[in-house]
Amino acid sequence: MTSSEALKRSEKSQSLKVFHLENSTLYYVESSESKIAYKVHYESETEYHCSCADFARGYKNDDKFMCKHLLAVLNSVKDGDTDNIQYLKRWRPTLDESFIRKIDDKDFVIYAGLLDIAHQKNLTGIEVELLQFPSDENKNTAICKATVRTIDGKIFTDLGDASPENCNTRVAKHIIRMSSTRAKARALRDCSNVGITAIDEICDLSDVISDDHTKDNVRPFVRHRKAQPLKSDHETPEDVPANNAPAESKPKKARVAKHGNGGEKQVPLISEAQKAAMLNLSRRRGFSIEDIEQKIKEKYNSSVDELTAANAGEFIRYLQSAS
Repeated sequence: MTSSEALKRSEKSQSLKVFHLENSTLYYVESSESKIAYKVHYESETEYHCSCADFARGYKNDDKFMCKHLLAVLNSVKDGDTDNIQYLKRWRPTLDESFIRKIDDKDFVIYAGLLDIAHQKNLTGIEVELLQFPSDENKNTAICKATVRTIDGKIFTDLGDASPENCNTRVAKHIIRMSSTRAKARALRDCSNVGITAIDEICDLSDVISDDHTKDNVRPFVRHRKAQPLKSDHETPEDVPANNAPAESKPKKARVAKHGNGGEKQVPLISEAQKAAMLNLSRRRGFSIEDIEQKIKEKYNSSVDELTAANAGEFIRYLQSAS
């Protein structure tokens, strides 16, 4: 039985009514014209039989052949009793809410949930093919192709890519495996008709956290600037050019460090990029801004704004390694 033939039979089976004789392996399936009912015996995935002519012809050449009446039984569940006869409603696979994660008021599904619903739809196999091996020439980008197959002959394929630039730092060393997981997740989403993005497809959690997202334990770093008083009615602050003249670029703020020989050295302070990195990492590690400020005070005896660029880099590495 080819895939296209199996697909046609699966589509035809969707509209067939199924009746089950209680406490037995015997089912009756109405024909598409609702004129007669075929007798179906179904005990397991390897032991079944249908009284229709289509099954008799197909089973001679393929011992795994399934007619549309068998597929109708396979895709049905019990729903109530009537005179020892049960009418089976069409069963629909469902995604359990325990597999859904909410990030910044957006829903994401985890890979285990996609796999679970695919097995509900009688998943028969997943194949992964590595299309591009990561190398220096392609910026260490791996591309995989995943193929998902179900028992009714349906096939779903999709691609997944991964590189150090679109992966979290913790999985950057496992590019091929990440590419494979993303490809399988996308193919499983098509197979299961799940429109929610898989959490494995996210490059970085900061990509889905909005700039204005705040929680009780998260506040953005704010750099307070003191207003400079005017020296007279005709004078302007130092940071505002007079007569609307273009402002001159100012050197980066630095701290003066004294050495034992009496010399002094200009040390650059924390940059805005480093502050942003601290904020993103604190969100992911579950640290509040108060926690970050306290740790910096204990470790460097300094506030965030007065932290040196070197110490800021060291602290960022500490946040990256924190569990």
